[in-house]
Amino acid sequence: MKTKKKFLLSSVILLVVALVVLTFGNLPAAAADKIYRMKIQSAYPRGDLSMELLKDFAASADKRSKGRIKIQVFADPELVPGEQLFEATKKGTLTMLHAVAAMWGGIVPVGEVEFGLPYAYNLPGEPDVYQAGETIRSFFLETGFTDLLRKEYAKQGLYWLDVHSYGPIFTMSTKKITTCNDMQGLKFRVEGSWADYYNMLGARGTNISGMEAYMGLKLGTIDASQWDVSAVTGLKWHEVAPYRLLGGQNDVVPGHILMNMKTWNSLPDDLKQAMAGAAEEYFHALNKIYDGELKKVAELVKAGKVINSPIDEACDKKHEQAALQLWEKIAQRDAAAAQAIGIIKDWRKTLK
Repeated sequence: MKTKKKFLLSSVILLVVALVVLTFGNLPAAAADKIYRMKIQSAYPRGDLSMELLKDFAASADKRSKGRIKIQVFADPELVPGEQLFEATKKGTLTMLHAVAAMWGGIVPVGEVEFGLPYAYNLPGEPDVYQAGETIRSFFLETGFTDLLRKEYAKQGLYWLDVHSYGPIFTMSTKKITTCNDMQGLKFRVEGSWADYYNMLGARGTNISGMEAYMGLKLGTIDASQWDVSAVTGLKWHEVAPYRLLGGQNDVVPGHILMNMKTWNSLPDDLKQAMAGAAEEYFHALNKIYDGELKKVAELVKAGKVINSPIDEACDKKHEQAALQLWEKIAQRDAAAAQAIGIIKDWRKTLK
């Protein structure tokens, strides 16, 4: 009887051990097989080049994670209106947003600096879209600028994933502008602090929606409008505003992807690397797309449908002086904005 009881007890113990091994021994494998389902929405509508290319970002994340990251891509305003992207991502309604930082400048003042204060990303020489994009990416990643941005967005429950470039700023005008006198009183539709910039130069800056610009240019309610190269290749502003202002502009319009911080922190390290790799791949793919768009503009210039309108040296100097004054004004918004502008000043001293 005792032998039988011992046998039964041993069997029970072995069964319990087996169950423990099966249950807990498989946890790492189960965790490794977990699928992370995410949603990203762009601030731009269907048809926008950078928005459409987000499908490649999603595919890259899927491939790099071996199928463990699945990202659904949405355009403005398919899940939430563009102005609600920041709050929706912060709350986790969205996993990620795709936009320009000027949209959040009122919430995170350093966002105005990140987007590109006038002249901040005005580069020496005539860099092509690849050179300009790489120069700005290196600036972000190698000067401590990214660390500062991540710190500031973290206060809002967001992780700054990466930067990308929409190519150079395009400012299209209904009138030829070669001197600062030509600008006096003209109405410029621009982004963020650029309104103050043009006010300082004697023009009138306004922040109306870019989607209203074509009709505004056509009807004369505005005289010039700022966007990226898709102002010409996508939005066809040159049909009503054929002059492209050259001088006083930036050679890169940076955008970013922000991610819900809780979701980011929940990812294993290998999946964080997958997301970072996909974002970098998106940066390079977008440069290639915009290079092609700029070549289309060059053909339109040859055909006389887009007319380059460079400002003279005296006017260019006034633009630079106005920009530096504006930098000092924005540096007073908060400590992070001041630190960011200091980083830009130091970096620009190294440019040749």
